[in-house]
Amino acid sequence: MSKIAVFPGSFDPITKGHESIVKRAAPLFDEIIIAIGKNTNKREFFSLEKRIKWIEKVFKDFPHIRVEQYTGLTVDFCKQVGATYILRGLRTSADFEYERSIGQTNKKIYPKIETIFLLTTPEHTAINSTVVREVLSYGGDVSQFIPDGINLKD
Repeated sequence: MSKIAVFPGSFDPITKGHESIVKRAAPLFDEIIIAIGKNTNKREFFSLEKRIKWIEKVFKDFPHIRVEQYTGLTVDFCKQVGATYILRGLRTSADFEYERSIGQTNKKIYPKIETIFLLTTPEHTAINSTVVREVLSYGGDVSQFIPDGINLKD
């Protein structure tokens, strides 16, 4: 049985923190699906097509990493693709409390699922997509926060 992990998020946009989590998790799984979820509570800043293109570019040298979009519950998507792991990055203790609650709920809904938490590296702790969008909306340079080779103006 293959070890398949889903790394869910909006990736609006993908950050160096996201990139680091996936690359560090890559040796642990046979396949990682970066799953762009449709969050009804969030308005998209970048189009789905752009986000998919950027993620595919970042992980082009990793044949066992792919990107898909989904709607609905993450655990339902996991069942659909045969994943038994959800990968999540933790930046702060607040992230842990939030993610623990979701992970425990997911486990109740789908007992086969395991949530795997990886701590962000110290240099990526302050980076999140919301901050990147805010800096970008005021014309700031976000190149230090996003993966190399990604141009958000493409």
